[in-house]
Amino acid sequence: MAQARPIIVIKKKSGHGGHHGGAWKVAYADFVTAMMALFIVLWLLNSSKQVQEAVGGYFRDPTGTSKKVGTNMVGAAESFAITKDNMPKLKEQLQKAMKQLSDFDKLKNQIEMTVTSEGLRIELMETAAGTFFDSGSSKPSGDGLELLSLLAVELGQLPNKVSIEGHTDAKPYAGKASYSNWELSSDRANAARRLMQTKGLGSKQVSQVRGYADQRLRTPANPLEPSNRRISLIVQYLAKDDDDAPTDASKENKPAEPPAPVAAGHP
Repeated sequence: MAQARPIIVIKKKSGHGGHHGGAWKVAYADFVTAMMALFIVLWLLNSSKQVQEAVGGYFRDPTGTSKKVGTNMVGAAESFAITKDNMPKLKEQLQKAMKQLSDFDKLKNQIEMTVTSEGLRIELMETAAGTFFDSGSSKPSGDGLELLSLLAVELGQLPNKVSIEGHTDAKPYAGKASYSNWELSSDRANAARRLMQTKGLGSKQVSQVRGYADQRLRTPANPLEPSNRRISLIVQYLAKDDDDAPTDASKENKPAEPPAPVAAGHP
C-alpha cells in the first residue's frame, strides 16, 4: 500500500493594514485651528476698543478699512483722541509709564494728576531744595529732564492740544532787580515747552505757554509752601464735532421769519 502523502497546511500571516492614511492630520489641524480661534477671541475680549475696531475693520474690508482705525502704540499712550470719556484712561497709562523713571519713588509725591474741566492737569511740584528745576533757575534738573522727556513721548502720540503753566510761591525773587517771579514762572514754562518739543511733543501741539507768578497758589493758606512752585501741563479735551449744529447752507435755505406785527398807534 502506497504511503499517504502528508497533509501540508499553509498558513498565511495577514499583513498589517498599513498606515491609516492622512485623516488624523486633518483632525489635528482642525483642533489646532479651533484652539487658535479660541485664543484670538479671548484676546479680543480683553483688548481696547480701538484694537477691536481695527481687527473688525480688516475682516470687513482688508484693503482699507483697517487703516482708518486702531492704534499706533508707542510707549504707554495710544494714538486716540482724549475726550471726557477716556481721560481717566490716559491718567492710568501715564502713571504706569512714570513708574519706569529711575527715581520714581523719590518723585512720586511731587507729581499729581487730576481730571478737571479743562482736561488732565499734570502738576510737577517743587520741594524746598528744588526737584524739577534748579533753585531760582529756569534750567531743568536731571529729574526734570527725565520726566519731561517721558511726558513728551507719551503726549506726542495724542492729537490733543497741551498748555503749559509756570507758577511760583509768594517769596520775591532774590536775584536781579529787573527779574521777578513773573519772568521766572514764564521762563520755566517756556523751558519745559522747548525741551518737550525736542523729545516728541508736536510742534503745533502746544496751544499756550503761561506764567502766573504767585497769582494762582496751590496752597493759598501757606503762600511760601514750596509746592506752590510748580509746572502744570494740561492735556486739553478734544472737542467733538456737533453733527446737529446747522450748517451755513442750511441757514441760507431756511425761510426768513416774517416780521413781528406792529401794534396800532406805534410808528
